Amino acid sequence: MDKKPRKTSQVSPKSPEAYLNRELSWLSFARRVLALVEDNELPILERVKFAGIMGILHDEFFMKRMSGLKAQLRKNDKKKSLDGRTAPEEFKECRQVLLAQSGILNRVIKDEILPELKSRSIPILSHESLTPNVKEHLRNYFEESIQPILTPLAVNAEHPFPLISNHGLNLAVFLRDEKGGRERFVRIKVPENRPRWLRIPESDGFVPLEQVIAANLNLVFPGAEVMSAHVFRVTRGAEGEPEHNGFADVDVEDSMNEPGRIVRQVTNELKARQFAGAIRLQVDTEMPKKRLKWLARQLRIDDEDIYLAGPIVRLSDLLALRVPDHDDLRVGPHEPVVHPRFRHLDPNDPSAVFAEIRRGDILVHHPYHCFDSSVLRFLESAARDPSVLAIKITIYRTSAESPIVRALVDAVRRGKQVAVLVEITARFDEAPNIAWGQYLEKEGVHVSYGVERLKTHVKLALVIREESGNIRRYAHVGTGNYHTVTARIYEDLGLLTCDPSICEDAATVFNVLTGAIRHTTYRKLIVAPVYMRERFTALIRREAAHARAGRPSGIRAKMNQLQDQDVMTELYLASQAGVPITLHVRGLCCLRPGVPGLSETIHVVAVVGRFLEHSRIFEFKNGGDVEYYTGSADWMRRNLDRRVETITPIEDDKIKRELREILDVYDDDNCSAWDCGPDGVYVRRRPNEGEPRRAAQSCFIRLANKSS
Repeated sequence: MDKKPRKTSQVSPKSPEAYLNRELSWLSFARRVLALVEDNELPILERVKFAGIMGILHDEFFMKRMSGLKAQLRKNDKKKSLDGRTAPEEFKECRQVLLAQSGILNRVIKDEILPELKSRSIPILSHESLTPNVKEHLRNYFEESIQPILTPLAVNAEHPFPLISNHGLNLAVFLRDEKGGRERFVRIKVPENRPRWLRIPESDGFVPLEQVIAANLNLVFPGAEVMSAHVFRVTRGAEGEPEHNGFADVDVEDSMNEPGRIVRQVTNELKARQFAGAIRLQVDTEMPKKRLKWLARQLRIDDEDIYLAGPIVRLSDLLALRVPDHDDLRVGPHEPVVHPRFRHLDPNDPSAVFAEIRRGDILVHHPYHCFDSSVLRFLESAARDPSVLAIKITIYRTSAESPIVRALVDAVRRGKQVAVLVEITARFDEAPNIAWGQYLEKEGVHVSYGVERLKTHVKLALVIREESGNIRRYAHVGTGNYHTVTARIYEDLGLLTCDPSICEDAATVFNVLTGAIRHTTYRKLIVAPVYMRERFTALIRREAAHARAGRPSGIRAKMNQLQDQDVMTELYLASQAGVPITLHVRGLCCLRPGVPGLSETIHVVAVVGRFLEHSRIFEFKNGGDVEYYTGSADWMRRNLDRRVETITPIEDDKIKRELREILDVYDDDNCSAWDCGPDGVYVRRRPNEGEPRRAAQSCFIRLANKSS
């Protein structure tokens, strides 16, 4: 490695030219997912799944990012982005990218996915193409099961244009009551409590629900002339992630005078979101321009916010397409394996888990290691074990009928103290989190709703156990939510430990969260927003010092997103000092890698596969005494300054080797990894001719199975 100081870049780490645009970088992540929809080497039902995921990604981008840009436009906000773009420039470029991605997506669905589904005898058919017998069957189903729950809403002098809720499917029906009469508009909301994809009898095919409704409108409007019916959909804004979670106007004194104010405020914001400002109108391509303009006026939608949908409106519903008996059209099923350290434990002995953790720290890697037999078992054992006195846990997102929630309730009923920090402002999961919090409170759990002005993003569980008259704590420090469903599709890490310092720090974090106290001293855990920024800055600067002194140096980091300017500046300075840096960043990354004199030793890589990459790992070469860290935080300003986060050091040599091997597998990926260039363009790696494919996630599956 060249030890000479790097030439000074013409691009300063503080200049806009040193950074990539946040919004466009996020859309670049969506483009990598779109590549999987295009990939004809994937089984067809996998491509259908990724098309549905693209629908979710675009929906969220409009709700969070485009709505924020629209708000800036309305305010005539002159503030520029990190890379120097104005809000109008960002909005225009994002819209162009969204239109391009939607165009590709719609073309692939129309020209490739739908024809292949048809060739596989599982077609999604139009109502028009059905046989008379099938149409009659569906008409009977409509009369019995759909028509009774429809509510037509007319628009006329007595009836104003109805409020259109966020993300729902609607029919814009244009009709006349008599021949030659005046045209009028009726809106019908497509019911959410009926399947979107109706099975065609004696077939594996489907027909969309809205087409069945549209084809039978003469039953809804007898005697009227139905001129046309068009599917439309409105997306309403959540306007990004406001400073302080939107609670900047709530001070501590107010909150003490008004207990429960945050819960009420979030509940009110949820209601408001359903009818917040419309920032996208999607319509089918058959709607005449005159009617489209009228509809847009009623919704107060600008021309730039109208998007013509492709063959399927609301692509996210493709994830609900249930196709049985076609496993050959999917990637082979993945069954997580029991971690080797849990395999021999007596399932009837709740103390066995704790005895195993006392033997040494355990690292679990989901979804390759089974969540149920490790983390869930840890919590269920704590609920059942008579020696356990208390359980504390953070819940950021959880699942319906969550076994974790059941375990916590079981623990309370067995007389244990249980404290749960429920983060009710987890975007798009606020309502279920409030419901779970209220349910747990009724069951006797001590429930807290976070720290004023900070979002709680910590993934932490603590068990307090009495052993031989003494108290011992056990902790789980994770990168993912305590969610048994996403644990099968998100890639995450978790450390199980009884290290006294880590467990004492975890106890302090819980006291801060539930007791609303300030604490700034921790032994081992790196906690945000207390001093995580300062600690990561010091670790990066230490690598630069090692490089300048000719000692071994290097940084490898894996995270979801990278946006914090101060951290990126430190990485640029470390690169200029000669530190080799590899950043595995799944989503948006504002750092510009490979720029001569600025970041030429920095490589940015993104892996996209069947599981959502979600873990965080940080490796610092440290002159040869390599250090590893893992936990909940990305290198984003919000994670470092506006959230409660925890990162734990890894001190067990065996687990250090495991983390090094995990990073090595990602580095070695030659087919599902994408390399980012200095221009922000990602290029997918391809195996050389004759070279075996090395997809990281497939390698992890093989390694887990081999260990079993």
